[in-house]
Amino acid sequence: MAVRNLKAVALAACALAVAGKVQLRHSSHKAADSSLHVGSFVTPLEFKHQLRVCNAFANSAKMDVFRGAESLTAETSMPYKSCRDFDAPLKSGDKLEFRDVFRGAESLTAETSMPYKSCRDFDAPLKSGDKLEFRLGDASSGTFSVADLPNNDAVLLLVIHRHDSVSAAVSFESHVFAALESAQVAVIDTYRGKDRAVAKIMDKSALAQKDQKAAPVRSEQLRYDSVVAVNPGEYEVQLDAADGKQESRASLVALKHESYVVLRVGVEGEHGEQFPSELVVFPNPDPAALHSAAAQPFASLASVSLAAFAALWAC
Repeated sequence: MAVRNLKAVALAACALAVAGKVQLRHSSHKAADSSLHVGSFVTPLEFKHQLRVCNAFANSAKMDVFRGAESLTAETSMPYKSCRDFDAPLKSGDKLEFRDVFRGAESLTAETSMPYKSCRDFDAPLKSGDKLEFRLGDASSGTFSVADLPNNDAVLLLVIHRHDSVSAAVSFESHVFAALESAQVAVIDTYRGKDRAVAKIMDKSALAQKDQKAAPVRSEQLRYDSVVAVNPGEYEVQLDAADGKQESRASLVALKHESYVVLRVGVEGEHGEQFPSELVVFPNPDPAALHSAAAQPFASLASVSLAAFAALWAC
């Protein structure tokens, strides 16, 4: 199952949902003898959901990510010399932000905004009903509502990029990585323009060999909008134009249990700045981490079945 290619535009509200819900009820038992207290041996399951955001929106301005913003003036903004009563009970710790009027916005990127071509993992546990707002400067680019979360440990990937090469509208790509032993790689093309390019993966150790008698370098094409599994090891990901010319190259250090994203970014803008077609790979672990486990030889890429843990950002 391929990563869903969504056509959500700016300010589109989308929801994260995963098929199937499991509700666990916690109960306690007390012995008939009131003098003997027996504590519960059943505890609620807690899952770790890590939010991973990539800024593939080709722009010189940096991106900020906010959580929990609720617009109190959603229907009608407040003109000069106006007053209004809001049916919005406040609680201790609430914040009011005046653009229109927003309540409860928490900046996930408070310390450092995200520049173009950057990805970041956020230690910000999500819950059902959370909203994520993406801003370029003071302008809101898009908002998501989290409807539900998977009932397993997972990395929640969200990529924001240009919807087209003309406007400033945005689109989103998303995927939920399940906790698997093998390294998983999501391959996503966010480039907007006429240029066509193919992404390939090859064994880095083979590239380093100088022996002419050595076996030829093995490489395989990475299909866009798909997720594959690779063996632990060091690889090179290369982007080749239609004429065979290399456009970009990036290293990929594959570790067990890790989830990666390979992005093709850039825009052939009809107006304003031009951003070349190139590769972004995240995360970038230290190759020394491979020494803790023997690296496997290069193997054919295996498509990962996503039926049980696909990301459904449905508008």
